[in-house]
Amino acid sequence: MAKLPVDDAEKFAMWMLSSFDLKGNTIMLAPGAGFYTEGNLGKQEVRLAYVINKEQIKIAMDCLAAGLMEYPGRIESLLKQPQTASL
Repeated sequence: MAKLPVDDAEKFAMWMLSSFDLKGNTIMLAPGAGFYTEGNLGKQEVRLAYVINKEQIKIAMDCLAAGLMEYPGRIESLLKQPQTASL
């Protein structure tokens, strides 16, 4: 799971698919809330899966970075915080 600087990961995932593209590309994310059974856990998290070649994953990460900068519901304070991956 990856925590994103967004108000709602499900809204962000829907926005990425319906309203954003970078050079004709976008990405599909699995919102994190569906992976939890309690409260608001996962509200700002997404699940990422690597199922394509290295060049395509670079394009996908470029899309994610650009999408996060353009998303109207991004949370500026979280953009400045270092993120750590949890396994």
